[in-house]
Amino acid sequence: MSDISYLDVKPPYRILLGPGPSNIHPRVQRAMIAPLVGHLDPYFGTVMDDTMSLLRFLFRTKNELTFPISGPGSAGREASLCNLLEPGDVAVIGVGGFFADVMVENALRCGAEVIRVDAEWGRIVEPEAIEAALKAQKRVKLLALVHGESSTGVLPPLTEASQLAKQYGALFLVDAVASLGGEEVAVDDWGIDICFSGSQKCISSPPGLAPITVNQAALDILKRRTHRVSSFFWDLLELSNYWAYNCDKVYHHTAPVNLVYALHEAVALIADEGLEPCIQRHHRHGLALQAGLEAMGLTLHAQQGYRMNVLASVRIPAGIDDMRIRQRLLDEYSIEIWGGFGKLKGQIWRIGLMGFSSTEQNVLLVLFALEKLLAEEGYPVEPGAGVTAAIRALRKEYRTVALS
Repeated sequence: MSDISYLDVKPPYRILLGPGPSNIHPRVQRAMIAPLVGHLDPYFGTVMDDTMSLLRFLFRTKNELTFPISGPGSAGREASLCNLLEPGDVAVIGVGGFFADVMVENALRCGAEVIRVDAEWGRIVEPEAIEAALKAQKRVKLLALVHGESSTGVLPPLTEASQLAKQYGALFLVDAVASLGGEEVAVDDWGIDICFSGSQKCISSPPGLAPITVNQAALDILKRRTHRVSSFFWDLLELSNYWAYNCDKVYHHTAPVNLVYALHEAVALIADEGLEPCIQRHHRHGLALQAGLEAMGLTLHAQQGYRMNVLASVRIPAGIDDMRIRQRLLDEYSIEIWGGFGKLKGQIWRIGLMGFSSTEQNVLLVLFALEKLLAEEGYPVEPGAGVTAAIRALRKEYRTVALS
């Protein structure tokens, strides 16, 4: 017997109310312990095909090339950019947060010339600024935006940007890691050429898969590349042979079989609920959380009119210790929320209501707990103000639904 010591893994239960991951449904948990089969097993092939069909439903697309990349949401970003961009290509990227900044770095590493269109972290990149950047270039290969910038809580409009991309002959790429499954995303109707997401946020599956969808216009450009895609693993044409629908699948890599089971069940749960009711649930709970935070005298950080429903960014009051509040939430209530990072480190909290974590109980619990801890730390707040405002907002939303 070995004398090596090791940890007995018994993680505590957490109520995950940060920007992801979110809690998972028992059906998804069961899928993770389902019997393992090989990644080329005929049964797994049927699961792959059905998962692709479910993801088309979720993305609201008919794109044939719609599947989960093996890797986190970042893998979707890397794959999208390294397939579409070649050395010397011009990419216009709207930057209003951490993840758009990372997209710029990815594009630069592909050898692209990147034109940044910057906005204050917490505000949208205005369409007029995007058009000015497109107009100033002789030829733009790609326009890219983050839909649901989880570092700031901003949800930018996409339809006008999509129209601008078409007007100036550019492909339109959208990062929907934090929005797919909780906010409105309509790939075909909005004219998005390539869109990627992550399994662990509003979809409520474990981290490790990056759903992606690519339309024919993007595929045609990919097939006309003058340089080979620098990464074999991220090469979408190679991956498409493995994820080919209803036919012999060509080996590309060993897929994480049980993660695909879990993703399948997570999206099936959204289908059972209905995509529009699911989005409305996130909308209702998001409004209630925002109402409660403001009733406590806190200031929402994201630009009014462009706030995510699935994530509230709230400014930390002067004199309040960011880490102390978050640690107490974790220790005393098993609630995880996140602070800011990058330019907003130490300035905001980020409170998520994503997927299976988006419940009325969680809205009221986090408001109660945050109010209690803030009061104990010396922040002046009227007792019960946050919970009362949230309940009012929920009742108002229910009345609106009943009358519609």
